[in-house]
Amino acid sequence: MIKEKYYISDFCIIRDNRVFKNGEQIYVDTESENLKDFAKGIYKFMELKYPKFHKMDELCKLGFLASEVLLKDVENLREDTALVLSNKASSLDTDRKHQISIQDKNNFYPSPAVFVYTLPNIILGEISIKNKMKSENAFFVTETFDAGFITKYSKVLMHTGKASNVICGWVDLDNDKYDVFLAFLSKKGKKELTKEELNKLYRSNSYG
Repeated sequence: MIKEKYYISDFCIIRDNRVFKNGEQIYVDTESENLKDFAKGIYKFMELKYPKFHKMDELCKLGFLASEVLLKDVENLREDTALVLSNKASSLDTDRKHQISIQDKNNFYPSPAVFVYTLPNIILGEISIKNKMKSENAFFVTETFDAGFITKYSKVLMHTGKASNVICGWVDLDNDKYDVFLAFLSKKGKKELTKEELNKLYRSNSYG
C-alpha cells in the first residue's frame, strides 16, 4: 500500500461546447455547428501556433487541446511526466472513416492520413512530441471513467520513480459526442489525489 500523498494540481474539462480550467469556464462556443469548428475555435482562443494540429483527427485534437489548457501555467514541465488516458470508444470515430476509405472504389489505397489515427494512443504521441516528454504512457479502454484504477496506476508510477508527474484522464469521442477530462498529478497541490476526488472533478461542470 502506498502511503505517500500525491495531489491534483490542475484539471481541464471540454464538454458541451465549453472549456473549463480548474472549475472556471474559460471558453464557450454557441455558434459552431460541428466539433471541427469548435476545436478550431479553441485553437485560435489559445493562440496556438502548431501547424501539425490541423492534420490531427478530432479525437486527437480534443486531447491535444485539453493538454494545452492544462499545461498553460505549468513551468518547466519535466520530460518524465507520464500520460495515463482512457476512453470507451477507442478510435472508433476515425475507424469508421478508415473503413469508408477502404470501401471507396475510387481510392486505390486507403488514406494513410486517416490510418495513422486508428489507434487512440496516437494522442499520447502527439502530446509527448509537443511537450518533449520522454515518459511512461498508457491508453486504456473502459466502459466508464475508472477513477479508482487511474488513481492507483498513477500513484504507482510516481511512487516507483517512473514519473515525477502524471497527466491522466478521459478523452472520448463517438459520432461528434465528446467528453474530455484531464488532470495534472504531482507531489504538490491543493487537492489530495484520491479516487473520490478525481471522480468528483470529472463529474463537475456537467450539464444534465
